[in-house]
Amino acid sequence: MTGKRIMIGVLAAVLVLGACAKPGDREMFDGKFYPAKAKKDGDRREDFVVSVRRVGQGIEGARKAGRHEAIRYCIKAFGDSSIEWQPGSDPDAATVTTEGDALTMRGSCVEW
Repeated sequence: MTGKRIMIGVLAAVLVLGACAKPGDREMFDGKFYPAKAKKDGDRREDFVVSVRRVGQGIEGARKAGRHEAIRYCIKAFGDSSIEWQPGSDPDAATVTTEGDALTMRGSCVEW
């Protein structure tokens, strides 16, 4: 009996810890998760492109997720969050480029 109780306790602990690990790591925007990824765009490290998926959940949340990912990229690469957005990519402007269920934003980190 004791062996079964230990196994049940270990299994319960694994399930509880596994269930709460991932969602806590996610950044939510307007209450939803938007997968976003920033990467170097071309030869210059300061130029980047951000892709945000699940735009169908809401354009405002997708813009916030894209801005957040761009800021993270610039801080990691240059230690500053200043960004110069390319036309059509400014998350504060009326329009951003969307294709299907994805949003694309381009910009450059401003070095100080």
